[in-house]
Amino acid sequence: MSSLVVNGILIIITVEKENNTYKQMKVLIFSAKDFEIPYLEQANRGKHKFLFVKEALSSQTAMKVIGYDAISIFSADEACFNTIEKLRDFGVKYIALRSVGFDNVNIKTATRLYIRVANVPEYSPYAIAEHAAGLLLAVNRKLIESNRRVKHFNFNINNLVGFDLNNKTVGIIGTGKIGAVMTKIMHGFGCHILGYDIKQNVELVTNYNLRYTTLKKLCELADIISIHMPLNRETHQLINEDLISEMKQGVVIINTARGAVINTKDVIEGIKNGKIGALGMDVFENEKGIFFSDHSLNIPDDNLLLALNAKPNVLITGHHAFLTDEALTNIAETTIYNLDCWEAGKETENELTKIDNTTQTL
Repeated sequence: MSSLVVNGILIIITVEKENNTYKQMKVLIFSAKDFEIPYLEQANRGKHKFLFVKEALSSQTAMKVIGYDAISIFSADEACFNTIEKLRDFGVKYIALRSVGFDNVNIKTATRLYIRVANVPEYSPYAIAEHAAGLLLAVNRKLIESNRRVKHFNFNINNLVGFDLNNKTVGIIGTGKIGAVMTKIMHGFGCHILGYDIKQNVELVTNYNLRYTTLKKLCELADIISIHMPLNRETHQLINEDLISEMKQGVVIINTARGAVINTKDVIEGIKNGKIGALGMDVFENEKGIFFSDHSLNIPDDNLLLALNAKPNVLITGHHAFLTDEALTNIAETTIYNLDCWEAGKETENELTKIDNTTQTL
């Protein structure tokens, strides 16, 4: 309301504002990392009300969600049966994953309790595949050890012998989006490519000479094995003692998929007896509660991790293969897109749960 005086007469001007019926969704972001917060805020553009917490979601931290419509979680968060029941009781209707993998979420329970769950099905296959290639180059050419020596002005190059990638046979276990990029990279090095997957990629066969075979035959023939499969009931500890026994002596294994795809104990034994010549991994079977935090003053009491870290032919990175500007941008934008769809009462194509819109409203 405003006023003005015309010829000594006070005139009151009333302007009726447009009724704003927009309801801002309140979202609790679990496991928020300093590096990802700016990306999420940029993608959000103030549309949803965010609270960032460093704690991971678990049955113990679920109470934090009281008063929130939705939560966003990362791969280290735990959305098991008990946790999801608590989320439902505390009023949460939506779970937006900031990851491709969803093995940490009980999808059946979420569906039964009408809690929608969506992931980021693709953010940057290049980030993961390029990291896998980097691990391979580093363990093969012993770059970490060479740099360690040079840091101490030791320029002795004994015991730094590697091998040419050219003309070597690389087995790609899982030829989805990430495995396909890894295939192209290895083809560029002049490698022979073997592939194993339940679904074949014709483009890789036609353009990159990939040859599909059985898992057993792949292990028998490959000089290098790169793993790009999701974690599920069929792939849990897929790389075990039996399969390792079929591999070439001195095989190099690269794992940027999920830690539990390999049986770590069996792999350590393979390293000890020389069957496995080198191991590069961005994931670890028992990484929950260890990765994404600084434990330098309180070394984790995990015998498997300690054994791996003690091996000079093992290179471990802390689950940061996804950590590129492009990937973080895509993760943030897809996460916000999923929230936007739910706020508008629409289903997002990224949903992992199938719930009728009539059963749930914001």
